[in-house]
Amino acid sequence: MSNKKKIIVMSSLVAALALVAAFNFVLASDEATATTDATVTTANYFTTYRNERTSTRSEELLQLDSIIALYEVGDDRYEQATQMKMDIVEVMEKELVIENMVKSLGFSDAVVSVSTTSDNVNVFINSEELNYDTALSIYNMLKNETGAVAGNVIIMPVYSES
Repeated sequence: MSNKKKIIVMSSLVAALALVAAFNFVLASDEATATTDATVTTANYFTTYRNERTSTRSEELLQLDSIIALYEVGDDRYEQATQMKMDIVEVMEKELVIENMVKSLGFSDAVVSVSTTSDNVNVFINSEELNYDTALSIYNMLKNETGAVAGNVIIMPVYSES
């Protein structure tokens, strides 16, 4: 690929990123105004976490879509971007399944973060404390769903009023 094409591609990606950042800023300021009008007394950690995760993933998928649009099927960059997009979708599905499985243990809320680049899995449950039996149950679920080993799993209680 010539230098001119590389410069055009990089410029396009930077422009797309700037556009996404501008939209994010506008939408965030609108949300901040709405939040101050509603007088929220306590922030729900789990809702905030999910919103931030969704926002970040949306930006990642938008960037991957712009890369996919630039290249033809069969090009290495096209294939890499498509694979990364599929990996993100797979992780999103795993997180949703595991979150629902953890909630089925009696927790009012839970969020799960599965890494696309490593075998790390983080689980945050809405509880003031976590006992050994519950942690073991959650770990066994994670092991069955993701194949994660104990050294790559973090299970953390985070108490948040709903």
